[in-house]
Amino acid sequence: MAITDNQKLDYLFKKVGYGATKTDTNANKLAPNEAIPSPLLIRGDRVWQQSGSIPAVRPATSASPVTLYTGANVVECTPDNTATANRTWKTGQTDWIPPQFGSTYIVSIYIHTASDAANAASISNKVFVTGSGNNDEWFFDYESGVLNFIGTNLPNGVNFSGKSVYIEGARYTGSFGVGAGSGGGQLGDLQITNTTIGTVSAGDDIILQPTSTGIIDMDTDTALVLPHGTNAERPTGVEGMIRYNEDSDKVEVYDGTDWTQVGGSTGAISTQAFSGDDTTTAFTLNSSADSATVMVTLNGVVQEPTQAYSVSGTTLTFVEAPATGDRIEVRKLGLVSTVRSITDSDSDTKIQVEEGADDDTIRFDSAGTEVLALTNSKSAFANAVQLASMTSTQRDAISSPTNGMMIYNTTTNKFQGYANGSWVDFH
Repeated sequence: MAITDNQKLDYLFKKVGYGATKTDTNANKLAPNEAIPSPLLIRGDRVWQQSGSIPAVRPATSASPVTLYTGANVVECTPDNTATANRTWKTGQTDWIPPQFGSTYIVSIYIHTASDAANAASISNKVFVTGSGNNDEWFFDYESGVLNFIGTNLPNGVNFSGKSVYIEGARYTGSFGVGAGSGGGQLGDLQITNTTIGTVSAGDDIILQPTSTGIIDMDTDTALVLPHGTNAERPTGVEGMIRYNEDSDKVEVYDGTDWTQVGGSTGAISTQAFSGDDTTTAFTLNSSADSATVMVTLNGVVQEPTQAYSVSGTTLTFVEAPATGDRIEVRKLGLVSTVRSITDSDSDTKIQVEEGADDDTIRFDSAGTEVLALTNSKSAFANAVQLASMTSTQRDAISSPTNGMMIYNTTTNKFQGYANGSWVDFH
């Protein structure tokens, strides 16, 4: 026995109206009592990304993401030969904009001579959605672009011989998929424009937050451009911030107290000069420092820190204003970095002072092989050791030899050592 129309309607009512699974007849279980969720599927790849850009009133001309099919550009349909004659007509185009965006998007239907779209959009050719009162209404599926004369009868008084159905309306032709469209748009609190991600509200942070032991991996073999700006453009410091300082031409980090240069030359000294005016006591440095890393001279005379001047951040402050014409020179000592290794260009030959945490071993590697390891108790050589080779004459020319010295004497072909005031053979 075929499924009754009432059962079909009950299924649709529960599915569409309540988003629930039909598990029994309406007589035994009403729609509100169905407990298994079954929401309608919304395919992510069919989401209209730029639907927010569709105007409430259909525009007079096509403009992304709306394309018009009006006037001479109406769409001529083809009949669906799988349905009864002239009952269903196909535009061959999907994603027509429905009237939920505005009443002006309701399509207009014309029946006119085939292959004459230029003259189809005339009031004399139009059939109305409510029909003529002869149970001859039509229904247009905006998603599939298919027209169906849904009433019992075809349009009253219309002879379809040699004629086609024409559709006048608008289609969505923008980007599809979940996220912002190709031209840009909003995704939550983010503003996306082509390949640029920003925030909708000025001053908001963008946070990348992996969970558990996850990391942020930038998979590229090119480079990362750090935020950059002057001293004056520094943000309010938060421990761990990193940026490129355009005044000092250095990468700097905020250590929780101050901005600190990264990777500067060990022991580098930079200078900056000012002139006194008998009034100014505070002078602005081009990078942060403190009293311990700045040496100040006044007309060539070294000034005593904390007594004659103090430094805090980028401000040098004198206890007394230098006189007009006084020459002020500031020398800033670069931050001395802790050096753990010295390597060649391909890192296979190097000297390391700490290979692991608190290793306390000096290691010498050559061409990828460790050849010597020095600790506080021994020197471990991985290869043969070649002592200094010299003649007896060269040996005797050593100034003030000390006990423990060793050489190879090429005159006697003997290993020798200096002990108790003289050179002795080992064999």
